[in-house]
Amino acid sequence: MPILTTAIMTFILLVLIGIVVGIFMNRGSRSWLGRRVAEATGIGDATYALVGIAGSFMGFHIGVILELLPSLLLYLCAIAGALLTIIFWRRV
Repeated sequence: MPILTTAIMTFILLVLIGIVVGIFMNRGSRSWLGRRVAEATGIGDATYALVGIAGSFMGFHIGVILELLPSLLLYLCAIAGALLTIIFWRRV
């Protein structure tokens, strides 16, 4: 049973990391006018949160592929993956 609880906790943490990074990137890194334009076009907090969640999962699994053993490094990779995914998504 410990494997199941660890997997559930990892899943929940990755979702939370993606949501926090996505909302931070939407609200914290845009100007007031940029946020208004984003809301008018339908790209709001929910979209950024979903893109952040996808990025956090990609970053975490890239860390697993690179065999980063301490779990803290894997979660740092998840944060970096969410940030990079949102940055690349914005530019496209």
